[in-house]
Amino acid sequence: MRSHLLNDATAESYRRSVTEGVERVADKLATTRRPFTGVTPAELAPVIDAVDLDRPLGDSSAALDELENVYLRDAVYFHHPRYLGHLNCPVVIPAVLGEAVLSAVNSSLDTWDQSAGATLIERKLIDWTTGRIGLGPAADGVFTSGGTQSNLQALLLAREEAKTDDLSKLRIFSSECSHFSVQKSATLLGLGADAVVSIPVDRTKRLQSVVLAAELEACRAEGLVPMAIVATAGTTDFGSIDPLPEIAALADEYGAWMHVDAAYGCGLLTSRTRRHLLDGIERADSVTVDYHKSFFQPVSSSALLVRDGATLRHATYHADYLNPLPQALGSARAGGTPTAVTELIPNQVDKSLQTTRRFDALKLWMTLRVMGADGIGELFDEVCDLAREGFALLAADPRYDVVVEPQLSTLVYRYIPEAVTSPAEIDRANLYARKALFASGEAVVAGTKVDGRQYLKFTLLNPETTAADIAAVLDLIAGHAEQYLGETLVHA
Repeated sequence: MRSHLLNDATAESYRRSVTEGVERVADKLATTRRPFTGVTPAELAPVIDAVDLDRPLGDSSAALDELENVYLRDAVYFHHPRYLGHLNCPVVIPAVLGEAVLSAVNSSLDTWDQSAGATLIERKLIDWTTGRIGLGPAADGVFTSGGTQSNLQALLLAREEAKTDDLSKLRIFSSECSHFSVQKSATLLGLGADAVVSIPVDRTKRLQSVVLAAELEACRAEGLVPMAIVATAGTTDFGSIDPLPEIAALADEYGAWMHVDAAYGCGLLTSRTRRHLLDGIERADSVTVDYHKSFFQPVSSSALLVRDGATLRHATYHADYLNPLPQALGSARAGGTPTAVTELIPNQVDKSLQTTRRFDALKLWMTLRVMGADGIGELFDEVCDLAREGFALLAADPRYDVVVEPQLSTLVYRYIPEAVTSPAEIDRANLYARKALFASGEAVVAGTKVDGRQYLKFTLLNPETTAADIAAVLDLIAGHAEQYLGETLVHA
């Protein structure tokens, strides 16, 4: 079985196997005509269940043949222009190249002696991002698995900086449209569900700073501690950006940690025309960015950035075999053997919630070295421009109610039949239309609720998508909804 280990003796086999895999995927990308086949779990599960994992095929070509049936044929392809569902982006080729390199070399980013230059590349990209944000010379950060982990670590730092032993007094403030990971983090941090104070949004789905101010004052009056304010720069459902300057001012006034969840809106950092939408983010104590959303990177590629790098110490734990405590190392100055601490060896594990960690930063590095930041920004600007075209289509179409004009690239809307019917029936028609569209494989859209009612959602992250694609999908949705309502009328 040593023939399957990647090393100097098997380099040619590696080249052949990976080339064949790349060719299969390239053929699939070139010939895929729909974002999805419409396969159901009931259809696909028996195919996968029939695979006997204890009887290996022994050959990568045979395994790739099998993979066609269990995965490639029925995968959901985000590169297709009619994938309009979740916050999944098509990826840029330099990042995919980086993915191939990092997987083969397999560096682990916890310590210098497992990564060498990879550590310095990650640190360079952290500095680049904090510079784009404007966090200042003391800023630092670390790559993470995604926005949920970044938000969790940010709120861990906020909890520790609050400097109180009574966790029951800590409160986190975020808008009713903020990501669910805020509530999840509060639970994981031992604060309890009632620690998160939900602030209502205005008609543009942005946090109401006046209400936030009132809630902060009430918090102070009750003897509670405003631990953190979470502002969102690009809500998952609406792409709305909270009023960052006003929130920053309130955070200063009440001594609260300001965290900006820019997992979606971080693409604006590279935009030459929309960067002003993030004005105020430079005043944050911490920021979440998801490069695997609006930077067009493969999953996963995210980071937590902080204004004061010293606060990352709250995530630091020491292990003798990995990153020993300084006082346990002895004195190199007295002529002893030099140690990691006295030599200032950079160990990223000191900043991270993870220990073993992939070199995900390489994907962004390759992207910037090939395309440049402006290239990323141009792609993100294209989808934001497309969202405005889509909004105009929806606003002019009597079949649809569109919720809010987009700040980024998300559109939330609802099919409204010409004949008057109950809101609950309209809910069911929209649900049916989304499911029927997915089952057809012609397009993929997402769904959400607004004021308790069922709505549909376009998340536009593909610059290849056109206004004509949006118009065609709207026609398909209307057709499915009308079919449902017609059948319901017949059955009634």
